[in-house]
Amino acid sequence: MSGLAGRRVLVTGASGTFGRHLCAAFTAAGAQVVGIDRQPGTVAVDHDPGDGGGVPVLGCDLTDPAAVAPTVAAAVDRLGGLDLLVNNAGVGGPVPAELPPDEVVRQQLEVNLLAAWRTTAAALPALEAARGRVVFVASRMALLPLPLAAAYGVSKRALVAYADALRHEVGSHVGVSVVYPSMVASPIHDSTADAGLSLNGVSRPETVDGVVAAILHAATARRAPRDVATTRRGRLELALARHAPRLADRLVRRTVSARLAAGDLDAAPLAAGMVRRHRDTG
Repeated sequence: MSGLAGRRVLVTGASGTFGRHLCAAFTAAGAQVVGIDRQPGTVAVDHDPGDGGGVPVLGCDLTDPAAVAPTVAAAVDRLGGLDLLVNNAGVGGPVPAELPPDEVVRQQLEVNLLAAWRTTAAALPALEAARGRVVFVASRMALLPLPLAAAYGVSKRALVAYADALRHEVGSHVGVSVVYPSMVASPIHDSTADAGLSLNGVSRPETVDGVVAAILHAATARRAPRDVATTRRGRLELALARHAPRLADRLVRRTVSARLAAGDLDAAPLAAGMVRRHRDTG
């Protein structure tokens, strides 16, 4: 797939922060785009080659197994085929690994992993027919996990494992890429901040434009890249996590210990266990 003009693109989570920018970028590049999100509607774009109505967004709860296949089929029918699927839908939220899994854990696994799995499975016949591509938007935390975000890290690491398995099965006909953003200012972090667990000082912020550019690179490179970092620092962190995991662990522990020592997490109930253990060893 070289270039995007005339390509038929499906974006999940189309009404979210990344989704809106992706729809605009794909449309500006001449692609035909349909989105999927929980609520139907449209995404306004500056470069609309159609009737000025923006990118259509089909409503679908991607955690509902019965709803995904017909919605994907409707999108493919509307596009007249499918060249690119971007699995962008995702949710976050703080979850300590030391506590038993709850509804927040289940939701993150459903949205971040199983929804992408269902959507991809439904889209594969059309993607294979077009020799298309699928891009998964994962997270740096899939390889470089942080404490108090167990469900997010687990779900994104599982998403990468799914992408790896899919690549072995369909890679001769469908390109499979994974993009690894770090922290980008968006509502996905609101619940974490509300719990007193801001990522400030732990994860370096990135721009939406940088993430979108990385996804477009995955979509248009002559050969589908396996893993795509969104920044130069991101490439270094991914390499560190893959090839020097003990060093990566030490760096994370040092950063978190500094926050604990500074009292940054004292008022966060979900961090009470970590605060207590830090004081016990201090």
